[in-house]
Amino acid sequence: MANALTAVRLILVLPFAFFMAKGDRGAAIFALAVWVVALTTDFLDGPIARRTGTVTAFSGTFDHTSDFLFVISGLYAGALRGRFPWILPSLITAAFAQYFIDSYWVHRHAKLRGSKLGRYNGLLYFVPSIMDILIRLGLRFLEPFLIILVWLLILSTLVSMGQRLMFRRLPEQLPSRPPEK
Repeated sequence: MANALTAVRLILVLPFAFFMAKGDRGAAIFALAVWVVALTTDFLDGPIARRTGTVTAFSGTFDHTSDFLFVISGLYAGALRGRFPWILPSLITAAFAQYFIDSYWVHRHAKLRGSKLGRYNGLLYFVPSIMDILIRLGLRFLEPFLIILVWLLILSTLVSMGQRLMFRRLPEQLPSRPPEK
């Protein structure tokens, strides 16, 4: 059931990108509906997987990949309209690639190796699209907050990527501590 909810979010990637690429109010209404369904599936899939005992490395990767594709589809579409700077979805793409490569190839984990800042960023990456939708629906007072948020996300994504690079050494390569007496 949890993977089915995640699959719904994956299916919503293209419609979301389509409605985010259009700047009109009608498209914003459809984008809002798609965003709400996607976020609802994201909130439900984890608890359902934990409750039913179906949490696996695959389901975690599937969930993160679906989130990533959904978020960047909206951000790239918004960048196409000039709403977001291109650097934001480009950095998120680079950060996700780094996250994937670092987890599976550098550290050879069986699942994705997260960080606290990466988790917060992952949650906040959903926000610029909804703020853009709400602005298109008439809440223009959100414009300065959207600009601030976008640039803070750019900065925090760079910091997160830097942290991952700094701490990418394998545990056996880290200096050992002297034995405690």
